[in-house]
Amino acid sequence: MEGDSIHKYKRGVINNFVSVDCVIFGFDFNRLNVLLVDRVLIDESTGEEIVNDLTLTGNHIYENEDLDEAAARILFDLTGLEDIYLKQFKAFGSPTRISREKDKIWLKASGRNPEDRIVTVGYYSLLDIDQVTLQWKGRNVRWTPVAEVTDLGFDHVDILNEALKELRKDLIREPIGFELLPEKFTLSHLQRVYEVILGVNLDKRNFRKKVARMKYLRQLDEKQVGVAHKPARLYTFDKDTYEATRRELLDFAI
Repeated sequence: MEGDSIHKYKRGVINNFVSVDCVIFGFDFNRLNVLLVDRVLIDESTGEEIVNDLTLTGNHIYENEDLDEAAARILFDLTGLEDIYLKQFKAFGSPTRISREKDKIWLKASGRNPEDRIVTVGYYSLLDIDQVTLQWKGRNVRWTPVAEVTDLGFDHVDILNEALKELRKDLIREPIGFELLPEKFTLSHLQRVYEVILGVNLDKRNFRKKVARMKYLRQLDEKQVGVAHKPARLYTFDKDTYEATRRELLDFAI
């Protein structure tokens, strides 16, 4: 299975001046998390640790692939994840985005010229953490609460912050929050997604009035099982109905 996946992604000559960085958001019903990659560099002659920090999931593109293909490949190469929601949101090309000494050391160690100007294109993605199994692909990846991220390699904190702004903007216009939920969910789970990402407390009654206008939110003839409290009704996102009525914008303005 994995071998088949590898072959579907293009490989070729690396473009040293263009990269893709993916901000992978994950939700666990309590916090919004981001997927980060360990960046460790050891001096082979002395054993000294030169670099030890975290970055977003990213890398350079190949000359024979477009940006969307590169984002999908890079995500697979680092995590084993495939066929997930990815949205391009911004390009980052400041001439000082690779100015810190440890970033230059890292690039030099990987055979790249640290003085070259590198433009990176940001993508963000949304995942339900409980539905994802990360694969070991040569570097450690970990979920970290967004609120706890204070420093990352390169300019990745800036990229993360821009991705969060874009996510919040999109969340009130499109039903992307369903990407963070299992196939079947309760209205309380849905409300929690909006509260966590937007950083607010929403009135339950007003929220459910807005939800009632969602023609693409389908109520199921099922309830929760195995819960200590009164089981709640389950719902699912009907993508076909959404596609047919997508001109009706989702409005969660507060």
